[in-house]
Amino acid sequence: MTHDSFFVFSEDLLNYKFSKNHPFNQIRLKLTLDLLKNINAIEECHIIPPRKASDEELHLIHDPSYVNAVKLAGQGNLPEDICENYGLGTEDTPIFQNMHEASSLLVGGTLVAVDAVMSGRAKHALHLGGGLHHGFRGKASGFCIYNDSSVAIKYIQEKYKARILYVDTDAHHGDGVQWSFYDDPDVCTLSIHETGRYLFPGTGNVNERGQGKGYGFSFNIPVDAFTEDDSWLHAYRTAFREVAEFFKPDVILTQNGADAHYLDPLTHLSSTIKIYREIPKLAHEIAHEYCDGKWIAVGGGGYDIWRVVPRAWAMIWLEMTENSNCYGNIPEEWINKWKEHAPVPLPLEWDDPADLYKPIPRKSEITEKNARTVDKVLYPIRNRTMTESL
Repeated sequence: MTHDSFFVFSEDLLNYKFSKNHPFNQIRLKLTLDLLKNINAIEECHIIPPRKASDEELHLIHDPSYVNAVKLAGQGNLPEDICENYGLGTEDTPIFQNMHEASSLLVGGTLVAVDAVMSGRAKHALHLGGGLHHGFRGKASGFCIYNDSSVAIKYIQEKYKARILYVDTDAHHGDGVQWSFYDDPDVCTLSIHETGRYLFPGTGNVNERGQGKGYGFSFNIPVDAFTEDDSWLHAYRTAFREVAEFFKPDVILTQNGADAHYLDPLTHLSSTIKIYREIPKLAHEIAHEYCDGKWIAVGGGGYDIWRVVPRAWAMIWLEMTENSNCYGNIPEEWINKWKEHAPVPLPLEWDDPADLYKPIPRKSEITEKNARTVDKVLYPIRNRTMTESL
């Protein structure tokens, strides 16, 4: 049976849990799915379960010794001094029981989404449990143990021989994915993120363009702190469209961190829910333009899990299924169900209020600076297009 879209989920994805007070909290997956159910936007037939990625699949990106270390750590059998070498047991990435099993399920969820799309069972697939873009070959980093997107891209290359455009709109630079394919001309990475001047991981500068055969296939747009909707969307729309035209991908993989929002506690951007309406719209459009609709979307960051993430992530699924049921009031049933658990008042409407924050004094300066960044990053492909047309 062919569906246009699949949604990868099971309660087991919530086992990826560092500690009670850690900012990375997968209950946001349940909040999002429950919101979609409340507006009758998803049915059981759309939901497919994740599977655990095999060791062989993890080894497409991760060093076998690292995978083994994660297994040992999750059983409490990895000595403390060795943990540090692998980025495990840090404040960002604490050790928890059965962490290998929980992490490999997140990776496998993204592979399930990949197979659904690449086999033709669906045009689009969404796995909000994925998007852990900071994981490295032999090291955990920034809440990410295994890097599901990197594994998925390598998996697509080996199994389906396709060219992949990876687009990352998390406020933190998609470093792990970029470095995994930095010398590969068949993977193009585009990351739009808050400048690393004051934000983890500190990378993603405009001059990170790839190396060797991959030179010119890595694009980074670091936007200034306090960037607002219009400036952010100008960067996104301009870059995504021009990079897609340059690269002409076979499939698009988008990472949808929802932490560029003004309310996010870990970042310094000033966007509103407006950008989360637009992000999936353009991805959907470009997937149909270049890839016969092949679009795989994963989650990522997003630490205001009550007010921001459920609305932002629901909009990806609503776009995939061409459902415009995300205007006006949030269902009372959803608010009543979750308000007892939430430490903040839940949003009453899909859109943010116009007075969400006080006007930013440096708005025109920030906007102008971001526009110059976009021009600088896209100059090589614009120049190439001009040269080719002469």
